[in-house]
Amino acid sequence: MNTDVLSVQQALDVIQQQISELDNQQTVILPQALNRTLAEDIISPINVPNFNNSAMDGYGFRHQDLPAEGSRSFKLIGQALAGQAFEQTIGEFECVRIMTGARIPDGVDTVIEQEKTERLEDYIIIASGQKKGANVRYIGEDIARDSVVLPAGSLIGPAQMGVLASLGIASVSIRRKPRVAVFSSGDEIRSIGETLEGNQIYDSNRYTISGMLEKLSVEVVDLGVIPDTQEIIEQTLKSVASEVDMIITSGGVSVGDADYIKQALDNNGAIHFSRLHLKPGRPLTFGHLDNTLFFGLPGNPVAVMVTFMYFVRPALLQLLGRKDTQLQDFEVVCQSDMRKLPGRTEIQRGILQQTESGLTVQTTGRQGSGVLSSMSRGNCFVYLPHEAESIKAGDRVIVHPFSMFD
Repeated sequence: MNTDVLSVQQALDVIQQQISELDNQQTVILPQALNRTLAEDIISPINVPNFNNSAMDGYGFRHQDLPAEGSRSFKLIGQALAGQAFEQTIGEFECVRIMTGARIPDGVDTVIEQEKTERLEDYIIIASGQKKGANVRYIGEDIARDSVVLPAGSLIGPAQMGVLASLGIASVSIRRKPRVAVFSSGDEIRSIGETLEGNQIYDSNRYTISGMLEKLSVEVVDLGVIPDTQEIIEQTLKSVASEVDMIITSGGVSVGDADYIKQALDNNGAIHFSRLHLKPGRPLTFGHLDNTLFFGLPGNPVAVMVTFMYFVRPALLQLLGRKDTQLQDFEVVCQSDMRKLPGRTEIQRGILQQTESGLTVQTTGRQGSGVLSSMSRGNCFVYLPHEAESIKAGDRVIVHPFSMFD
């Protein structure tokens, strides 16, 4: 077992090195592909658009006839509609009425929007200064036939669904959903519906983790609350490891005498790290049981969400072969003082808001790792890097909006 305390980046590097993409895939019809991950490149079977067409409602001209200065009138000889082409070839000083999406008639190479023209009966008057090729969408301009439209590892969202449908693609190959087992441990933990006694508390972490997994389109295997005994925890880990791709627990991974999960993992698998220079989330354990990934998250509710979002989420995306595993940093002005010593990464909950001077952030208040309500009040994390010192109001800080983790 690695007993070193790792930085956040060192831990992310270790996780990345230990994960291979899932090799199982399935073919589904397009409506079932939403929020799934492509297993293979999508190659376009057609050009988009598949004919030259107009990007505007206006009039089609031969650019060579347009005036170099002043204005000129053109004979209007017909119209082209979307789905109803103009079949003739326009001649010298002639033009056609053309609507958005309509096929460009033979001879036309420039479309002038109707706002820039004047109509007098069957003649259209156009001024000089028009650019050749204006408002013409050329064949294959958007997507060329045989080009890679969406690479393997792409998430299929509504926009990607539309692109696939526009290509006439009825089914796609996707990665299967990772199967993830979740359980909480601790003799003080009770499930919803049970009666609390003495120092017992309700299990919120399992519901939080399951909710975050569902947003990532993961198949969740909920094992409930497991008693804090060495034998039961070892049996649980060994029995479920062969059935899932990842196991996530909360609680039972610190240095207490009754924290048996690390012992069970050490006896039956491998621990790659178990402590980080991170607040909240120092006692994060990452390891393997055979070929099954293991994440032992802390017991404190906020630390659970932080470690899931910054470590488990990218691991799951890497399993799926996704390319968007790295978060984009946003720098904004901080309106709050924040105490911080160099030597560890700190992640605070913040409220990101638009002001007259731009985007700003302030803390949600108390930052204890048990203050779960701060997650519901906030809309972003304020990310204070390993080497950073205390922040004064007016300093710029890195933020990660919660929407980035969806």
